[in-house]
Amino acid sequence: MRICFLSAEYSPFAKTGGLGDVSAALTRQLARRGHDVRVFIPLHGQMDLRGTDLHPVDYLQNLTVQVGPHLFRYGVRTARVPESDLWVYLVDCPALFERPRIYSDAPDEHVRYLMLTRAALECCQRMGFAPDVVHANDWHTALAPLLLRTSYAWDQDIFGATKSVFTIHNIGYQGVFSAGQAGDLAPGVPVETLHQADLASGRLNPMRHGILYADAVTTVSPTYAEEICTPDGGHGLDDGLRARGESLSGILNGVDYEEWNPAVDRYIPHAFDASDLSGKARNREALLDLLRMSAPATTPLVGMVTRLTHQKGIDLLYDTLPEVLDAGRIRFVALGSGEHRYEQFMHGLQERFPGRAVFYSGYSEELAHFIEAAADIFLMPSMYEPCGLNQMYSLKYGTVPIVRRTGGLADSVSHFDPASGEGTGIVFNDFDPGGVRWALATAIEWFGWAGVWRRLVLNGMREDFSWEKQVVQYEKLYATL
Repeated sequence: MRICFLSAEYSPFAKTGGLGDVSAALTRQLARRGHDVRVFIPLHGQMDLRGTDLHPVDYLQNLTVQVGPHLFRYGVRTARVPESDLWVYLVDCPALFERPRIYSDAPDEHVRYLMLTRAALECCQRMGFAPDVVHANDWHTALAPLLLRTSYAWDQDIFGATKSVFTIHNIGYQGVFSAGQAGDLAPGVPVETLHQADLASGRLNPMRHGILYADAVTTVSPTYAEEICTPDGGHGLDDGLRARGESLSGILNGVDYEEWNPAVDRYIPHAFDASDLSGKARNREALLDLLRMSAPATTPLVGMVTRLTHQKGIDLLYDTLPEVLDAGRIRFVALGSGEHRYEQFMHGLQERFPGRAVFYSGYSEELAHFIEAAADIFLMPSMYEPCGLNQMYSLKYGTVPIVRRTGGLADSVSHFDPASGEGTGIVFNDFDPGGVRWALATAIEWFGWAGVWRRLVLNGMREDFSWEKQVVQYEKLYATL
C-alpha cells in the first residue's frame, strides 16, 4: 500500500512524548513490510539532528502554499531514519517552525500545522504519489480528512481513491482556535462543512473534524477507545465518537524493542535479559552510585519518567511518597518536566530527603533508559492514560510497574496474584492517594519475598508488545477501507 503519514513529532528528530516514538516505530515497521510510506514532519528549529544528513529534494524547493490569507514559502528535505531504509520528508518553513519549542500557545499555532498538512498533500501531488491512505495523527494534522474531501477533492488522479485514518493519541489536546480564524482553512473548504454548533459557540476544533471526516478513527488502546466515548473521558467529543460506531477502534501501541531492550540497549552500562538478571543488579548499583544514594538490597528503588501534569497523577503523590521516604522504605528517582507546582514538589522531595530522593528536571534519553534498567519498581498513577509506553518498557526491563486501571495501562499490565504466580504488575483502581498507598505497600511487601518477586519480574519480561505484532492490525484496518 501507499501510505502518506503526517505527524508533528518523529523520534529521534523531534519528540515530546509517545507520539514521536509511535510515529517512528509504526512507519518503520510498515516500510519493512513492503509498504511505500511517505512521512511528512516539520523541520522544527530545535530538532536533534546530530549525525543526520539532510538532503534537499530538488523539485520540492522554493514552493508556496496558501493557508487562508497567508502565503508561506517552503522547501522539503529528506533524512534517513536511523537503523532503517525509511526516509522522512521534513517541511522547511522557517517562518512557522524556526521556533524554540515544538509546541506553543502562539495565536498562529493552528496555522503552523495547517501549513504542514497542506504542504504534505501538495507534495504528494508534485511527486505523483497517489496514497491509498493518508494517516493523520492528533489535532495537528486532524484537518487532513476534511481537506481531502474539499480542497483537494478535485485531484482525482492523486486523491480519487485515497482513504483517511485519524489517530487520537491524547484527546485532552484538541487544538481549538477561534471561529473568527475559520478563514485560515481556505482555500476550498466551504463553511457549511464545518461543525456548526462549534462555530456558533465561537470556536473551531480540529480534532472534532478529524473525527467527523476520517474514514476510520483509531486510538492507542482498546480500553481508551471505550473511555473516550463517555462524558468523563471524551473531553467534549464523546458524542461524535459514539456516532462513529464500528469505524472507531483501539489499537494498542507497540514497543520498539530495537530501542527498548536491555539485552542491546546502548544507553545502559550492563546488558541483561530474562535468562540472566545479574546485569540489572549491576545497573541498579551503578545508578545509585551516580545519584549518590545508598540502599540495601532489601530496599526497592522506585523510578518515574513522566510529564509533570495533573493527568499523570502527581497530586496523588503529595502525601504518599513522603510517607514511604520518611520511613526509609524506598529510594526514589524521577525524570521529567512540566507544571511548575509539580516540579517544585519533586525538587522539595530531593531537598527534604537527601540521599533517598533525586529529581532531574528536563528530559534525557540516556537517563530514561538508565532508570528503566536500574529501578525495581516503576510508578505510573495516571488519572487517564491513552496508551502509555513506559509501563511496557518497564516490563521488558524487569521493572515492576505500578499503574492505575485505565486506558492502555489496563490493557498492558495485569495484576499479579502471588498464589497462582500469574500477572505482570501491581494495578490499583481508584484515583486517590489511598490507591497509591496500597500499591506501594503491596510492592514493598512483595519485594521482600525473593521468589515471588523474581516470578513477577520474569512474567513481565516475557510479555511481547512488539510492533511486529501490532502493525498487522493497522494493515488490516487500511485494507478494509
